[in-house]
Amino acid sequence: MSVTIIKSKTTHRMKLVIQLLLWVVIGVLGYLLFNSVYGEVKFNDLKVARYQKSVDKLKDIQKGQLAFKQINGKFAGSFDELVKFLDTAEFTLTERRDTLVLDEEATRRYRVDTRKEITIIDTLGKASIKDSLYQGTDRYKTMMNVPGTDKQFEMEAGTVLKNDVQIPVFEAKVSKDVILFDQPKDYVAKEKQVISVEGVNGAYLSVGSMTEVSTAGNWPQSYGDSED
Repeated sequence: MSVTIIKSKTTHRMKLVIQLLLWVVIGVLGYLLFNSVYGEVKFNDLKVARYQKSVDKLKDIQKGQLAFKQINGKFAGSFDELVKFLDTAEFTLTERRDTLVLDEEATRRYRVDTRKEITIIDTLGKASIKDSLYQGTDRYKTMMNVPGTDKQFEMEAGTVLKNDVQIPVFEAKVSKDVILFDQPKDYVAKEKQVISVEGVNGAYLSVGSMTEVSTAGNWPQSYGDSED
């Protein structure tokens, strides 16, 4: 009788211990799951904020490069060259207007006054490129700096051969490793493999291309227009 009672009490205690352990395991797993999900949410929020700041810089680089090409027929190969250009360069302001004039050749041929339409381009003056593109600020002088880091964007320029014609190209980029330098390595590695219409694909955030004739950025529309 006493042996049966002791055995029953022991079995009951073991059940309580097992149940307690199960609850501990469930609690730990729940905590780990919550941390995993919450960690990714925090990472994504931070990633979007940092990407936006870098995209804004790349847009400024894009604007400067397009202006440089408009004046020089090629893209700048370095930030020093681009900034020096923006410091002093000016756009020529013009106005196009269509008008009718006497077509002397047609008049002689048909022996009747004949008119033709021509386009006249009037020069109105000049305007500072930096004021036009950067609203009078000097932020173009720091556009090469990756926000939140002590790094700079990589930039190069050159040409690509298309239909037997050498066409000027440029590219400015920054590795996601640089932007997300203080984030968990597994999250960053996963982000560098992204292929999505709503994400920044690949290992870099970039504008332009050294292999294709393109001055667009590789970010989705949610970060702003990728083409100037």
